[in-house]
Amino acid sequence: MTPPPHPPAGTPDRALGTLTGLAIGDALGMPSQMMSRPEVLRRFGADGVTGFAAAADDHPLAAGMPAGAVTDDTEQALLLAWTLVAGAGHLDTADYARALLDWESAMRAKGSLDLLGPSTRGALARVLAGEPTSVSGRFGVTNGAAMRVAPVGIMMPADDLPALVDRVVESALATHNTGVAIAGAAAVAAAVSAAIDGASVAEATEVAIEAARLGATRGFWVAAGQVAPRIRWAVGLMDARRPLESLDLVYELVGTSLASQESVPAAFAVLALFPDDPWRACLAAASLGGDSDTIAAMAGAIGGAVHGVSGFPTDAVGTVRRVNDLDLAPVTAALLALRPPAP
Repeated sequence: MTPPPHPPAGTPDRALGTLTGLAIGDALGMPSQMMSRPEVLRRFGADGVTGFAAAADDHPLAAGMPAGAVTDDTEQALLLAWTLVAGAGHLDTADYARALLDWESAMRAKGSLDLLGPSTRGALARVLAGEPTSVSGRFGVTNGAAMRVAPVGIMMPADDLPALVDRVVESALATHNTGVAIAGAAAVAAAVSAAIDGASVAEATEVAIEAARLGATRGFWVAAGQVAPRIRWAVGLMDARRPLESLDLVYELVGTSLASQESVPAAFAVLALFPDDPWRACLAAASLGGDSDTIAAMAGAIGGAVHGVSGFPTDAVGTVRRVNDLDLAPVTAALLALRPPAP
């Protein structure tokens, strides 16, 4: 099937595609998260995840969630988006930490089991104990900053990567203030931003690698694999002639855990495997197991920025909007209004 033409560079459809793709990927990966890839293939069939599905009754995080429901990835991305809009593009990190805590309290009150991740929860506990946000995130190495950072990519142009990375650091500071986590988040934000300005998946990946190199110099140092070279390595493993074998390599070699240096390169790998079909990339990411909802959300956000909303099946877009009562157009427009015009 011939892929639909890309929307023009800089159009609102690419930005709306970012948040739409994030939500679609998140919802596709919701029922398969926390499973091994072999278990995903046993439960969903040899082709893996082929569409939205409800979570199993015994799922440790998503039990009771219906087909098409999003998780904390989308919820926290939208929380960040509206916080950025309220702050005219900037974050008060202490206020943002409190907003995350309030979000978790509201989700717990609704009976959700899919709450704050380990890095965020630990960092916010330190904030509550009196630590300043400048140091509370010094142990945050997981992908929580990367999973929610897409709004920064919508808001900030990629032609000034140091400025973009500065905003990524603001969004990560309280919870994920380490070089590896900032590098992962910078890669996702930069790829989204470059795609909104017209980049292909391959071109956006190159911008992401450069942003990850910059991000790795920020925050506290921790012993971890470097995100930038791991993105290039993971992408190089992919062979479009052997998609299933390539996905096995992502699971077996790149890794699908919450670690930033695994899940972020995994997202770029599935995009490299299916650069012209963000829906298929999201299905592939959801079929990896591990932190599949986050990997698929990141892949969906970047793929959506490249292809726009029309890159996804109309019924999939409608399902995610209906099941989650999502209207993404207002926050997308508000973020775009903060984006400096291209030179």
